[in-house]
Amino acid sequence: MRLGLLCVGRLKAGPERELFQRYAQRIADLRNLGLQGLEVKEISESRARAAAQRIAEEGAALLTALPEGATFAVFDERGEAASSAGFAGFIQRERDRGRTNLWFAVGGSEGLDAALRERATVAYSFGKMTLPHQLVRILAAEQIYRAMTMLAGHPYHRE
Repeated sequence: MRLGLLCVGRLKAGPERELFQRYAQRIADLRNLGLQGLEVKEISESRARAAAQRIAEEGAALLTALPEGATFAVFDERGEAASSAGFAGFIQRERDRGRTNLWFAVGGSEGLDAALRERATVAYSFGKMTLPHQLVRILAAEQIYRAMTMLAGHPYHRE
């Protein structure tokens, strides 16, 4: 199953990008799990003046970038605060159902459009605190890596 991450905005050179790339490389290095790397698609931030219009434009662009037929989940403050084991279980169930694509989305600074949440199989939250969307991207990559290590029986995750 191919894994993907749709993101609003581009990570500029610096420690955030380096940390994200570290987890993306770790994901790519894990083999024999029936999971393939982590493809990233970045869409440009909307330049609309009104927040609602920015959210709608970014949402439409994210949906357009989503591969046809992909299973889709989002990271959103209104989502479920799942455990790492629960998140790993979701990835495992989708893989075991024979899904070919599992994609996740991280919205922009204004958040996610309702159409994305409606299209998603599940919405996950990293808690009620407001986090920068660039940091959410890093947290998403780390949790995907953690899930993969759990599925592989690797000792990275500790209960």
